Amino acid sequence: MMNNDLNNRNILISGASIAGPALAYWLNQYGFNVTVVEKAPELRKGGYRIDLRGVATDVAQRMGILNQVKELNTAMRGSSMINADGKRYADLNDPNIFGMRQDGDVEIMRGELSGILYAETKDQTEYIFDNSVTTLTQTNECVTVTFKNGEQREFDLVVAADGLRSNVRGLAFDQEKISVNHLGYFVSVFTIPNYFNLDHWELNYPAVDKIVNIYSTGKNREAKVLLMFAATTIEYDHRDVAQQKQIVIDHFKDGGPVISKILDAIHDTTDFYFDAISQVKAENLSNGRIVLLGDAGYCPSPASGQGSSLAFVGAYILAGELAASYGNHQAAFANYESQMRWFVKANQQLGVTVLKDMVPKSKKQLWLQTTMLRLMLKLPGKEKILKNFLKEMQRSVDEAANAIELKNYDHHKLQTINSDQV
Repeated sequence: MMNNDLNNRNILISGASIAGPALAYWLNQYGFNVTVVEKAPELRKGGYRIDLRGVATDVAQRMGILNQVKELNTAMRGSSMINADGKRYADLNDPNIFGMRQDGDVEIMRGELSGILYAETKDQTEYIFDNSVTTLTQTNECVTVTFKNGEQREFDLVVAADGLRSNVRGLAFDQEKISVNHLGYFVSVFTIPNYFNLDHWELNYPAVDKIVNIYSTGKNREAKVLLMFAATTIEYDHRDVAQQKQIVIDHFKDGGPVISKILDAIHDTTDFYFDAISQVKAENLSNGRIVLLGDAGYCPSPASGQGSSLAFVGAYILAGELAASYGNHQAAFANYESQMRWFVKANQQLGVTVLKDMVPKSKKQLWLQTTMLRLMLKLPGKEKILKNFLKEMQRSVDEAANAIELKNYDHHKLQTINSDQV
């Protein structure tokens, strides 16, 4: 059955990381014409490792990419706890325990997943790099978009999939109805030389109000580092990378030999990332013909480990509802928001819970955590003991990752063959 009555066929997506290309994939299946605009000059290949958990892996399976994702998984072999001098005091040969992953979940580098999605969509999608949206004007019939390069075009619908600090959200939504809630921490991620000779292994160094994570996925010369620290609001320019690097240095200096090695490399790294750990809460996910997807609408914070999973599920539902309503955006947006509401709430609560338990708030809490871990990892069957110890947190993660039942959208029935419209 061919659908020759598809409305609002021409859709612009802002953002080419995870949420945008995932949505493009599904919209392509249903016969929409998709354009993706990305401010970066090319596909971003860097980034930290991310997880696909629970129902998100089901979405990846329905897309036919789950095997590709598994083939490019990080293949981490284990982790070690270290002190400020870099001395290992606890080793764990099961990376999924601290990662809170079940057997069906997958860990992959953000750039690798983005590359898979781009490859799956580039032949049917118009990608515009090194450009962005500067103005949006809505009417009852369309959205007129002006781009940074001066070009002006009309689209039926516009999707903001451009992250925590979404440009399109800022242009199209009442900011009094959008909150970006700072959770009391900042995070920095960047590449350093593989000083610690890591091979599919990670090092974790906890300190009071701070966490350091270093790992390598076997690239030999490189390692990734994540630095997280507690702080109230910090005034800084989001475009001033040198200023952001100095903020990180100021919060971690005098931290010992491990920190010194990391900070020695911070000036030369080319993929530095810094931001507040925050959650986005929107009163509504749509405004007329413009809709929010992924972190732009419901960022759960990196602490949840669920940002990419929310993006995958949100993309699947948004595209499916648009197809099921034959492009009726009012009905589709309402159904999308209704289905996502509880899933978003559960995963945002997970982000708050994980932060509360993850970062030691005092010297006493740090001593208790490290001492207990040292003792448990000296016992026979340590992996099983640690899993039992963390079972309540694992239960919370599993519940949040599966807090939605996916509808089945029959894209073969709904698909429009574009050539029939010419």
